[in-house]
Amino acid sequence: MNTYEHKLDGGASLAFETSDEAFVPTGTSAVLIEGVRRAGLTYAKALDLGCGVGIVGIVLAREGVIGQPVHASDLSENAVELARRNYATHGVEGVVRRGSLFEPWKGETYDLVIDDISGVAEPVARLSPWFRNVPCESGRDGTHLVREVIARAPHYLNANGRLVFPVLSLSHAGTILDEARKAFAHVELVTRKEWPLPKSMAPHAAELRRLAAEGLIGITEKFGMLLWSTEVYVAHRGAKT
Repeated sequence: MNTYEHKLDGGASLAFETSDEAFVPTGTSAVLIEGVRRAGLTYAKALDLGCGVGIVGIVLAREGVIGQPVHASDLSENAVELARRNYATHGVEGVVRRGSLFEPWKGETYDLVIDDISGVAEPVARLSPWFRNVPCESGRDGTHLVREVIARAPHYLNANGRLVFPVLSLSHAGTILDEARKAFAHVELVTRKEWPLPKSMAPHAAELRRLAAEGLIGITEKFGMLLWSTEVYVAHRGAKT
């Protein structure tokens, strides 16, 4: 059994069962959790889309930020099974279903929708260690799935509901934000984290620079390192002021 550890806001650590056949949580999961915290609200009913092994929903429920049962879904059968086991292990009530995007949740509405679905450009995904055993169908610029979630999310949100979504610079960030500003009156950046690219991607530096030159991704170089970033946004439909 593989495990992944995440530290709660109070300092205690939770261990999550993972597998090579499911997407293993990354630092982006931690930044997404922090983004939900920084919004400063609590949510009675929440949906974790692209839940993977369940880390985001479980942590936020354990911290009291979202209510139970947490609704969670993923396209991967392995991920869904692991998420169910992790929910049970950590004493969090979860309704975990398999399916694409909002397909398992027809007729439901939420106070919070968390988008944890892949937003990495497919050419980058093929080079990265993150997608060795799981598919990536986010499109050449990495925006396909994220844009679909954003466009459909208003139909699954209660009147004052929020969508929290990450924007990775390993995709065409501007395209995602344009979609968000079409769908929501308010789109606010709540947190940002910069990361060095994994050492395993160093041999592909020329290809990454080419993708950046095409405008498909955004990377920066500091002290000889290639860096990328995760930004987390909160969107809602309140009237513009």
